[in-house]
Amino acid sequence: MLQNQRAMFKKIGPGVLVAAAFVGPGTITMCTLAGAQFGYDLIWALLVSIMATIVLQAMTGRIGLVTQSGLVDVVRTELKIQWVKNMVIAIVLGAILIGNAAYEAGNIGGATLGLEQLVPQQQLRPFLPVIIGGIIFLLLWFSSYKILEKIFVGLVGIMGVSFIICAVITQPSISEILKGMLIPKLPENGLLTVVALVGTTVVPYNLFLHASLVKEKWSSKSDLKAVNWDTIVSIGLGGLVSMAILITASAAPISEINNALDMAMALEPLFGKMAFLFMAIGLLAAGITSAITAPLAAAYVASSCFGWEGGMQDKKFKMVWAIVLLCGVVFLSFDIKPIEVIQFAQVANGILLPVMASLLLWVVNKKSVMGENKNSLLQNVFGITIVVFAIFLGTKSIFKVIGLF
Repeated sequence: MLQNQRAMFKKIGPGVLVAAAFVGPGTITMCTLAGAQFGYDLIWALLVSIMATIVLQAMTGRIGLVTQSGLVDVVRTELKIQWVKNMVIAIVLGAILIGNAAYEAGNIGGATLGLEQLVPQQQLRPFLPVIIGGIIFLLLWFSSYKILEKIFVGLVGIMGVSFIICAVITQPSISEILKGMLIPKLPENGLLTVVALVGTTVVPYNLFLHASLVKEKWSSKSDLKAVNWDTIVSIGLGGLVSMAILITASAAPISEINNALDMAMALEPLFGKMAFLFMAIGLLAAGITSAITAPLAAAYVASSCFGWEGGMQDKKFKMVWAIVLLCGVVFLSFDIKPIEVIQFAQVANGILLPVMASLLLWVVNKKSVMGENKNSLLQNVFGITIVVFAIFLGTKSIFKVIGLF
């Protein structure tokens, strides 16, 4: 029995990095707002978003395993019309490279916010973004995939335990949680929060990251069960963490919350300093993991788009993630808000999600690419449903930027 458990644990890998990527400061903030404003009513939206993420990432992981290529490599090979191929690559590069550089400040900011609560020395606080950036740089520069995988398992474990303990401390009603999970309810003014919850979970850059990491870990089609198990378990655990944050926030006795630490401060008088401490630790772990995966995904995308060889040890690969990381540190340290860049990234990501979800569904149905591992009828039903939803999400994101929403 123990040997079987160890064998299953060893199969955990790329899925953990995907889960860590979407349970970042942005998701924590949205789950906090959803819980504080609507209680348990929107847990069903998190459940739907996790199911959608599992379906998309399972297809991506299968492509990475069967083709032993990154997602961009496969799409580039299968798209025969040159102008279409060039347009897709341009959208991918714009959304992932520029977008991740713009959003990296938020990831590092989340980690900094958590670390500030654990470091009593006020004089050190201005230097915390640089310290965190330096730690991430060293981890990425000297680590192989196997080392990063172990680091992430540890960080996600810390993050998960921290937030789940916070949820347990609040002594939530299990029956109300199940009701919120299984009986969809849309409170007044809740639609935008539902869309935001799904949008922070179904993350476009995770599609590229997952395919590239799967081929780093596995090389045989016989490992498909391990890939699926890793995807379902890891992303499911990520969803559990998101739900724990929402549940914790629902107990916070204030109506206006901007981030997870506001929630922790509200909970401290009721549940003591332990709630605050675990929330800070969880936010630190979430920020660090997202601050690592964003530059890593950007480097994998650039590597595939430009056909670089050498993987994580390639100098050009390292240069890309270093630039993304540097942008995050600089933007945060000097309080620079590149509004136009962020708006461009939001539009590009709004286009990218439905485009890549559609291409993903197309590729996994090609027998010439996937062979006997192509989609089944049931997988296509789920896939088409999610593509339609991705189109809605992408359209909403674009309209929001241009002021129509």
